[in-house]
Amino acid sequence: MFPGSETRAGRLLVRARRQGVLLSRAFGGPEPGEALFARAPKPWMRLLPHFLALAASASLLPTTVVVLLGDYGLPGVLAGLLGVGQAAPLLLAGARPLSAWYVVFSTDVLTALALLLWGGPLDGAAWPWPAPTIVGYLLLCLPLSLHLARRTLVAVWLSTAAAAVLVGLLRPGHSPGSSVLLVVLSGVVLLLGGALRERSEAQRRLAEQETISEAERSHRRLLEERARIARELHDVVAHHMSVISVQADSAPYRVQGVPEAARAEFTSIADTARQSLAEMRRLLGVLRSEGTEAEGGGAGPELAPQPGLGELGTLVESAVRAGVAARLTVTGEPAGLPRAVTLNAYRIVQEALANVVRHAPGAEAAVTVALSADGSALRVEVVNGPPATPARPLEWHGTGHGLIGMRERTRLLGGTLDTGPTAEGGFRVAAVLPRNEPAPGENA
Repeated sequence: MFPGSETRAGRLLVRARRQGVLLSRAFGGPEPGEALFARAPKPWMRLLPHFLALAASASLLPTTVVVLLGDYGLPGVLAGLLGVGQAAPLLLAGARPLSAWYVVFSTDVLTALALLLWGGPLDGAAWPWPAPTIVGYLLLCLPLSLHLARRTLVAVWLSTAAAAVLVGLLRPGHSPGSSVLLVVLSGVVLLLGGALRERSEAQRRLAEQETISEAERSHRRLLEERARIARELHDVVAHHMSVISVQADSAPYRVQGVPEAARAEFTSIADTARQSLAEMRRLLGVLRSEGTEAEGGGAGPELAPQPGLGELGTLVESAVRAGVAARLTVTGEPAGLPRAVTLNAYRIVQEALANVVRHAPGAEAAVTVALSADGSALRVEVVNGPPATPARPLEWHGTGHGLIGMRERTRLLGGTLDTGPTAEGGFRVAAVLPRNEPAPGENA
């Protein structure tokens, strides 16, 4: 019980992991047919690839046409068609990069052939790949590497290298500088982009597994807490069932003149009570976890008497010895409360004080444990102030049993639980446990 309690810390941890999953999905590899960054958390991130593709296409189209016209002397119509074929498919790079690659790759090969057949003198000019062709191809390789699997990327690079070699054979004496540059740079881009995609995919899978594991741990803690509560309630209910059985068995001897029919009814009640008690013990064996059996035949924790409100004073004193300035106040008349109510009230106070010791050392401001009983319910409130001398918590992360157990106990009794930080910087736990009709002679 402290401002940074395990429940809020767990929520923050799950929220951080969820953001990590979103980011890794956003910047990792998309699914087939899905646009790049389609799962990004921000709208501008989802639109960014399309803006970049539009800017690249708009800048490369006129540049390619001018270079093919001025530097290589291609006819205007042919230069325009080849420029469109190299630059326009970049608009598809964000969603369908492989389709765009088919068009660009084919156009690049046709450009090399057109320069050889209809272009001017190539002496001193880059051939078979002009500079705008290399730039546009490299820009296309980046979304390719973020979309496609490793096997496809290897096929793309091998196709690029094969095309460079085959086209270069058409003019043996020409310098292969542009071909080497294209093959090397495209391989580097495909390699780096593919590595980034695989790393993002691994991080996404890891984040998902951690989130799933956290949910499973929380569910397991909840089940363990319910099993522990069930074992404690067994002690409470078993006591009443035993009393019913004994009273029913002894009623014909304690009450004079009991008719034979009533004797048979009392015997039936006693048998039913014993059968119910045996069934409860069998169900408890299913809920009992490993290591909870009494060892060596002695009275282990499962066989020890369950505490109640009478032991709260001792509990508060133990918290004081642990360095917590705790005090107990009781108002109303708690006598006659059902055993289930007193047991759960004790456990709630016990867990609240334990959280103060574990998570809020230095809380010299008094920890107030207040009990108020009236005709309808028992109200339990534990409030600790802010640390007067801040100290490092004994535990940074809680096990999750504390508040989970408190909620389960109050829900089991039909009550309510309110937890949260106070305005002064402390923490407050308040539970309302409805008063059920007590059994005759039951004491707190």
